[in-house]
Amino acid sequence: MKIKIYTLLLAIGLVILASCEKDTPRYLPYEGYTFTELNANGGDWTPVLLDAGDAIDIDAPDATDSQAYQDELDAVKTAIVSMTSKEKNAVKYWTNNPTVRWNEIALELIAKYNLIPGPNEDGTYTLPNPANPEGPPAFPFAHPPYACRALAYMSVAQFDGLISAWHYKYQYNRAAPYQVDEGIKYAYEENDIPSYPSDGAVIARASRNILTAMFPLEAEYLQQLEEEHLESLINSGSNVQSDITAGVAIGDAVSAMGLSRASTDGMSKAQTPKAVSDSIKQAAFERFGWAWDNLEIPERPVGLTPLFSKVTMWSIDDVESVRPIPPPQLDSQEYLDDVELLKDYARNMTDEHRRIANFWQDGLGTYTPPGHWNRIANEFIVEYRLNPLQTARTLAYMNMAIMDSGISCWDAKYYYHYPRPIQQIENFETIAGTPNFPSYTSGHSVFSAAASEVLAYIFPDEASKVRGWAEEAAISRVYGGIHWSFDATVGTDQGREVAQYTIDRARADGADN
Repeated sequence: MKIKIYTLLLAIGLVILASCEKDTPRYLPYEGYTFTELNANGGDWTPVLLDAGDAIDIDAPDATDSQAYQDELDAVKTAIVSMTSKEKNAVKYWTNNPTVRWNEIALELIAKYNLIPGPNEDGTYTLPNPANPEGPPAFPFAHPPYACRALAYMSVAQFDGLISAWHYKYQYNRAAPYQVDEGIKYAYEENDIPSYPSDGAVIARASRNILTAMFPLEAEYLQQLEEEHLESLINSGSNVQSDITAGVAIGDAVSAMGLSRASTDGMSKAQTPKAVSDSIKQAAFERFGWAWDNLEIPERPVGLTPLFSKVTMWSIDDVESVRPIPPPQLDSQEYLDDVELLKDYARNMTDEHRRIANFWQDGLGTYTPPGHWNRIANEFIVEYRLNPLQTARTLAYMNMAIMDSGISCWDAKYYYHYPRPIQQIENFETIAGTPNFPSYTSGHSVFSAAASEVLAYIFPDEASKVRGWAEEAAISRVYGGIHWSFDATVGTDQGREVAQYTIDRARADGADN
């Protein structure tokens, strides 16, 4: 059966408007809160981009009894008493854990750009081009591999930047403005985390720089958000200007390191020319006797990012070392049993199966499966009242594991090049279209299993819940007719195996000591 995808593009605005809450990011209804821990030793944790024990250089701060610092305190008091209603709302929005807010902004952008480029009048396709981001089509197409990579680089930069910030906070121990001057009222729940350098400024600058590189058409929007965020640090009584200046310097340095890594990680070559894509398909056919075919109308000539498997992983040196077992032969009993299983699901679709398939769909116009798990992580972060450093650590390791698992999944997809059910079962219909890449293993399953394992490590009381959600996400693709059941089960095992490399790294970073 042929799938007419281009009609989806015409209706995508309606799809986004009609989406449920998880499909279009909504800001979590939280305000500043008391942190459960301060992690005074956080500056000793092992970073990801920097070498262990290193910190980004910044100057020593002025003493709180210096005239320069007293002038800064006066500037804070003047700013607070002259706040507009818009500025007061900004203080309330950014909170004392803005790491979550920047993650939400990233999810918003992913959803906005998660659109398949439409076909040209002659049926050909023009791919998004970072050298011409305005297009058409606009760059990027924020599909799941692109999304997980953007989230990983932003989260890692945030984490490494805050490790440096925590190092200097407890080296210099300069108190926050509201603790130095009783005339300054703090907008959030008080804590004893030193203010120099500003952790909020680190987050603002690192996030803006990474997201601007990933979503270049949003540069002005991201600059406006950063300016609002930095202003809120003064208006909330959190920081004086020198705190912010030092935090911005750390954010610039760490994001430059992250973007330097990104420039050579292989992502620029992940979307291949047709000749390379055809050679990958032919190699699989010669190896196994089968190959996946794209059944769209008009057909995109190349599958989605065939060489994403060659992108540099965060915690694994060799992607082939985590390649899953081969899928069943097309004449095997296991395969034939799965054909009947999918036919049975399609004939006897229940309301519950449809609900599960739709809930975990995370398709066009949404923040993708990696984004879905970031939303889940953000909710736990707020519920457990993590501080900004703990938050960045959680999101960094989770997104590193998600990205590594995606690279591993794409290695399996294009190495095995296994056909999807819609290609093999006569007159078969899915309830959710069909993706533009091979079947085995299931991306939803791999992404979800990897994310859930990291969350189970960070939030052990939630382990059973998140693992159950990952298994539901996996089976949702079988209910929807997108995948074979072994795509889901093997993919779940694959995601868990890959995540363990990241978890082992996390356990050795000093945070658990």
